[in-house]
Amino acid sequence: MSAAADFDPVAETPKRPRARLTGAVYLLYFLTAVSAALLAGRTSVVYSNAVNLVSTAFYIALTLLFYYLFKPVSVRLSLLAAIVSLVGCALLALGLFHLVPSHSSLFFFGFYCLLIGCLIFESGFLPRTLGVLMALAGLGWLTFLSPLGPRLTMYIEVLGVVAEAALMLWLLIFGVNLRRWTERATAADRYS
Repeated sequence: MSAAADFDPVAETPKRPRARLTGAVYLLYFLTAVSAALLAGRTSVVYSNAVNLVSTAFYIALTLLFYYLFKPVSVRLSLLAAIVSLVGCALLALGLFHLVPSHSSLFFFGFYCLLIGCLIFESGFLPRTLGVLMALAGLGWLTFLSPLGPRLTMYIEVLGVVAEAALMLWLLIFGVNLRRWTERATAADRYS
């Protein structure tokens, strides 16, 4: 048997974090979410809901990409974050059709941002500042569930948009520190 026959290209391909792809999907989510917000009340409910569903589909894709990006940091925490986000996406989609209260997904998205913030902070391959911003944004989204929420809406939304936009732009422009991500992924593979 020749050496060429023993070569498995899938096994030889190093894992890549796909950070820029994650940033691009994040951008698509942002664009569709903003479009849906701008369309609300200006067009038919059907058209607005359709754009919201596309936005939710992008967020589901983003959730899965984040799961794989942060899996080397903590498989359990990354999986918990993904489950929380997917439940939030399901509630958001159901809320569009008035099957659940429209704000019921806020708890899940707030908790998701908080978990992503913790994963970023612990990762070592993204700036800790982004982790702090995302954790603060998550706490802000959770504030909507308290009596203070309605009074702080503008500040919470600004913090959330700034934190998520900063993470999106960082992923698009800089990606992750590939050496540190690879070290985390290699160490995680050794222990699994």
